Amino acid sequence: MAKQAPQSDPAQDAPKVGAPQRAAAGLTAVRQSLKLAHEQMGPARTLATLAKVNQQGGFDCPGCAWPEPDKPHTAEFCENGAKAVAEEATERRITRAFFAEHSVAELAGRSGYWLGQQGRLTEPMLLAEDATHYAPIGWDEAFAIIAEELEALATPDGAAFYTSGRTSNEAAFSYQLFARKLGTNNLPDCSNMCHESSGSALVETLGVGKGSVSLKDLYQADLIIVAGQNPGTNHPRMLSALERAKRAGATIVSVNPLPEAGLERFKNPQHARGLVGGGTKLTDLFLQIRLGGDLALFRALNQLILAADGGVDRDFVAEHCHGFDEFAAEATSTDRQQVLAATGLPWEQIEQLAELVLKSKKVIVCWAMGLTQHRHSVPTIREVVNFLLLRGNVGRPGAGVCPVRGHSNVQGDRTMGIFERPAAAFLDALEREFGFEPPREHGFDAVESIRAMRDGRVKVFFAMGGNFVAATPDTEVTEAAMRQCRLTVQVSTKLNRSHLVTGRRALILPTLGRTDRDHTEAGGQFVTVEDSMGMVHSSQGRLRPPAPGILSEVAIVCRLARAVLGPADPTPWEEFATSYDTVRDRIARVVPGFADFNTRVRAPGGFALPHGPRDSRTFPTATGKANFTVNTMTAPEVPAGRLLLQTLRSHDQYNTTIYGLDDRYRGITGGRRVVLVNPLDAAELGLTEGGYVDLVSEWRDGVARRAPHFKVVHYPVARGGAAAYYPETNVLIPLDSTAEISNTPTSKAVVIRFQPDSGV
Repeated sequence: MAKQAPQSDPAQDAPKVGAPQRAAAGLTAVRQSLKLAHEQMGPARTLATLAKVNQQGGFDCPGCAWPEPDKPHTAEFCENGAKAVAEEATERRITRAFFAEHSVAELAGRSGYWLGQQGRLTEPMLLAEDATHYAPIGWDEAFAIIAEELEALATPDGAAFYTSGRTSNEAAFSYQLFARKLGTNNLPDCSNMCHESSGSALVETLGVGKGSVSLKDLYQADLIIVAGQNPGTNHPRMLSALERAKRAGATIVSVNPLPEAGLERFKNPQHARGLVGGGTKLTDLFLQIRLGGDLALFRALNQLILAADGGVDRDFVAEHCHGFDEFAAEATSTDRQQVLAATGLPWEQIEQLAELVLKSKKVIVCWAMGLTQHRHSVPTIREVVNFLLLRGNVGRPGAGVCPVRGHSNVQGDRTMGIFERPAAAFLDALEREFGFEPPREHGFDAVESIRAMRDGRVKVFFAMGGNFVAATPDTEVTEAAMRQCRLTVQVSTKLNRSHLVTGRRALILPTLGRTDRDHTEAGGQFVTVEDSMGMVHSSQGRLRPPAPGILSEVAIVCRLARAVLGPADPTPWEEFATSYDTVRDRIARVVPGFADFNTRVRAPGGFALPHGPRDSRTFPTATGKANFTVNTMTAPEVPAGRLLLQTLRSHDQYNTTIYGLDDRYRGITGGRRVVLVNPLDAAELGLTEGGYVDLVSEWRDGVARRAPHFKVVHYPVARGGAAAYYPETNVLIPLDSTAEISNTPTSKAVVIRFQPDSGV
């Protein structure tokens, strides 16, 4: 029997601090996975559910987007995947009695951890204007309220339709079709806040805004560089792939401001050597780089490659690349002292990495938010592409770009058209298939949507999953903006902060999760997702839904579309809602690479989407070739007496979902309000280990954004930097501090000062 949800909200500001661990997974990970699963689901449900994760005929893990191997292990999930499944498949329930007992104001005072522990939502709820409590409402009445508010808008651009990366391909396609039939491209999504910089850089340089490698490539690589990424917590199944690559002879280099246990050593719980032995050492060379120094590092590597005899693959460059001479002139003039200042690395270590590169025929660079959430993120990733192009490491086995996405279908949502700046070819295909003129003017991304709500230009906010309020920057500004709306709607499986920061009216629409059985008049349904490496496969839940009458995301979108667009709209929304095959038939005719979708996705393992740079060294760029770029070398400047803060996840966390209050690998237990500081920096700033301080961010607008009452933890962070968990520190990130071109919030580059503790 699953344990009941906690009634009290545990303190999160008095953590215990121990030594960081030097290895990830092992028996402890197995115990933690089963413990949490048992607490949420009970023993029988745990066994039945975990046996179906990432299996043929089962469901895709609702956690990260790491791909499944060709032959999945019987237990093809990681510790955090088990936590994600347990959170969704929990036996705990939130009923109308819960909302009658707890006012919105009371719930708003609870932590995100406590809210998430209460269980699954079970029926639509309405917060009426001036009401203090949510109350039950029927589905038809809920859709009528949304239709009323949308019809009252002066323009369709007065609405914004947000999407979480867990939304299926079928739901995402239907959702963007509805929004565009309504007349807007306001389709912000979680990519805007994480990997938008990757897409912007890769489209410009290679012509495709996705990674170019598969799992097989990782296994064949000579050298794998993991930069700005912590797979041990954020993508734990990647460690199995790195272990296999290492055992096949690959060299692994980690580039990160913090040492991370998962990249040091991996104790694979699926093998005896991981359960009882010392595991596998993964990292051969660790470059503890300063925050924001990655552009300078790759520029220095490029300079060394250009200077080396035979360093450049001249044939590849001549046949497939554009802009080499301009790039080379800039790279050869790189100033060594500027590199050293930006990276904080000894030149000898950079040369050591360059030697490894020159000895390797097949090189992959993997990265995540450590590279994408800086002011200069797009130039940084363009420089990574320069680095790979120099030696022909794009479009051949064992080599390429590998941006590691977070949410399980964030890449698929973009493929399905969840994008505020859609390509003309995609809109043309929609027009041909559905017989309407889609809007052509670009819409609002996540940051622009907040600005538009703040300024009164967006009055209806609709979220398909996620926790927008907790995920976005500048928390006080974002919350004030949400309260400016006339209506906010959240399609969710669990309660979160976004349900409590509302417009004048608010709706909560409960939906089926990945683990839930989805049965319609047409029979059992499945959905599809696209993983981080462009593989499309099916996902079908098997558990009884948490309550009768809960709709799938596809059904919610389709019933809403009919309510808003009216009976005259020719799109067969009713067919879409009952048979997802009919949605996939339309996707096949609109989205390139999805021909014969329904047949191919039913094959074991699904299918790979085409990728010109990978498959044939063809580059759909403006020049028709892979583009070298000239990127001004820059790094964050931090005034004296300040540090540069990066926000990050704890090990008991996935994005804004908090599974528990421990960060086992970093030695933090029982709390979250900590700031990790290098002991030398702490001494210079007069910060006492174990003492409490307020974090105050500094930006050009002069606003003193404050996160109070953080415990100082001495930690081996690169000099000049600090680290703390989000969403608690999102309040420090200015809304207008974003990456050039991509407009991604600069969550890894927040200038902070420390002030005496003011309490919470």
